[in-house]
Amino acid sequence: MATSVWPSQTGAVDNARAATFIPEIWSDEIVAAYQANLVLANLVKKMAMTGKKGDTIHIPKPTRGVATAKAAKTAVTIQADTESEVQVVIDKHFEYSRMIEDITEAQALSSLRQFYTGDAGYALAKQVDNDLFTLGKSFGDGDGSDWTNSATFIVNSGGTGVEAYAGAGTVNAFTDAGFRALIQKMDDADVPMDNRSFVVPPSLRNAIMGVERYVSSDFVDGRSVQNGKIGNLYGIDVFTTSNCPLTYTTTVKAAFLVHKDTMVMAEQQGIRSQTQYKQEFLGTLYTADTLYGVKTLRPESGFVLAVAA
Repeated sequence: MATSVWPSQTGAVDNARAATFIPEIWSDEIVAAYQANLVLANLVKKMAMTGKKGDTIHIPKPTRGVATAKAAKTAVTIQADTESEVQVVIDKHFEYSRMIEDITEAQALSSLRQFYTGDAGYALAKQVDNDLFTLGKSFGDGDGSDWTNSATFIVNSGGTGVEAYAGAGTVNAFTDAGFRALIQKMDDADVPMDNRSFVVPPSLRNAIMGVERYVSSDFVDGRSVQNGKIGNLYGIDVFTTSNCPLTYTTTVKAAFLVHKDTMVMAEQQGIRSQTQYKQEFLGTLYTADTLYGVKTLRPESGFVLAVAA
């Protein structure tokens, strides 16, 4: 007795074929691409919160206390409460959307999906990093309006140290002595030794690779680059990204020497992926979005080095 099969096995849409546009796979791949492309956002304090766009999160900012001598038969000295707070407004909402028409979906290869999900993750990660880089204008005593009003420096003309950046379109070449002088400024500000990072544009990475002592095994350990990390200098992890901002001209970019507590990112909603069929277009709308806020937390712990772009 013959057995009928419906639909024909050759035309059946199995999991492998359907996977090209399964929403869950899109979501996982977008999140993975987003996390893989974040650089600066991975180096700052992160806080999760619930709420909606426009909400404000209040982050305590305690000041450091001092140790006091304890005399016999006397009470302990209570530290003065000088705690302040930083308010972070959840005001940044960005999305990435694609409309995939039925005919495209029917003919698409998995590589097309991977391009879209990778592009979505990259675009959203780039936006988050850009928002954090903008905070460099608030480092030191900066008011957020201008690089020259913040803790932005250049290597001096002799290459022996650093000096305040005045907004010129040309800067001096990167030197080991200049970088050590910038580190000293961080040390003098009593910034903790751990969780320090140096985030540089590709041009400065190239300059660093030209310093002989930096290309030794002490700097490059042979491992593959992960989230932009390229090595370690004087105990500080070095990362590279093309998102480092321009200062005043197309010839000068900003490299960031920061501590994890220099900036904070408050994330109300991580990467969310949604799909909806649009009959009027005979296609499916795929959208990924994120909702967050950023703020300088400890501006005295962040420094900018203006370098050739």
